Amino acid sequence: MPDTPPVPSAPVPAPPVLLADEPGTFPHGVLAERHPAIVRQVREAFPYGPAQHRALDALVENCTEGVIEPLPADAPDRDRWAAWGADTYTGRSWFDVPWLWSESWFYRRLLGAVGYFEPGPWQGIDPFRPFKLAELHAPETDEELAALDALDARPAEDRTAALLHGSLWGNRADLGFRLSADAGTPVAALVADDSAELEALLDPPGTLFLVADNAGRELIPDLLLIAHLLTLGRVDRAVLHVKPYPYYVSDATTADVVDAVRRLTRAPGAAAGYGRTLWSAMADGTLTVRAHPFSCAPLPYASMPGDLRAELAEASLTVVKGDLNYRRLVGDRRWPATTPFADVTAGFPSPVAALRTLKSDVIVGLAPATEAALVEAEGQRWRTGGTHALIQVRGPK
Repeated sequence: MPDTPPVPSAPVPAPPVLLADEPGTFPHGVLAERHPAIVRQVREAFPYGPAQHRALDALVENCTEGVIEPLPADAPDRDRWAAWGADTYTGRSWFDVPWLWSESWFYRRLLGAVGYFEPGPWQGIDPFRPFKLAELHAPETDEELAALDALDARPAEDRTAALLHGSLWGNRADLGFRLSADAGTPVAALVADDSAELEALLDPPGTLFLVADNAGRELIPDLLLIAHLLTLGRVDRAVLHVKPYPYYVSDATTADVVDAVRRLTRAPGAAAGYGRTLWSAMADGTLTVRAHPFSCAPLPYASMPGDLRAELAEASLTVVKGDLNYRRLVGDRRWPATTPFADVTAGFPSPVAALRTLKSDVIVGLAPATEAALVEAEGQRWRTGGTHALIQVRGPK
């Protein structure tokens, strides 16, 4: 069990935002290597024509060697992106603007290159859909869903713990479904564990908001957790926030939610029961799917618009899933790892819980002894390898 995190203290000055301008760093590698690789994968996944091929080639050259260029004058979201900083950053290297911004800009320009927003045959076609569906229908997904049969016989508290950890670990969700001592989630892999505080916020039942991360095998555990909490009466209503359009390769959209629920309803055994619960909950409004434009903004949640802030303020608890949403929650900055989580999330409009596997540098809320032990054992690799995770909670103000 990790040491007790530091207690909240007076707010500290915000450190610099993360950039990708330093070769050898994780952000630089994403822009210089991962993004061109994603373009190649997308190009090979669809029979795009010459126009899309030229646009994709131009995107690779622009994002690795060029500067930020404005969206076309007729782009439907040009004004929105101008408000999000596009006009400010025009003419600057992708490596010299905030990393969170340049990453998001890459995915917006990728969608533009394949004609996602423009009238024509490729309008609305998700360039990442083949990857999402392949994972959703992989044999590993069958194995994870089959584990629900044994889990269904366990006491409610065991099921809650298992499904919570399944949601935490995403595509390693099978770790959460298996509760035996030799196959359960390794305690040492959790660098912070506020799961007891999270469950306390479900009493009395209220409205749960869950800000989803990835589709496919990572979305299914989120949906299973929602179905379980609704069935037990631990929450009265759930709101699932997804992306309004494809984003970060695997981020969930409404279409991905539908695919996942269908996958569950057509599975054998206990999984189908969860699927029917979700289908009925969506039909009667107990479960609502929401896709706010700000979900694809290249900005931290501290900058969220008033309508979204007012909506989230209705939540008894907001669960923020995944690495990208964590960066947006705490701010994509060079925080000391021991900065109190409650301090950097003080402006969030509801009690909030972060469930995240560590895949980028940003982290707060660690006890000093926990950070020291991780650094001694692994250097800084623990921050980005996806082998560690956290559950962090900031309760009511």
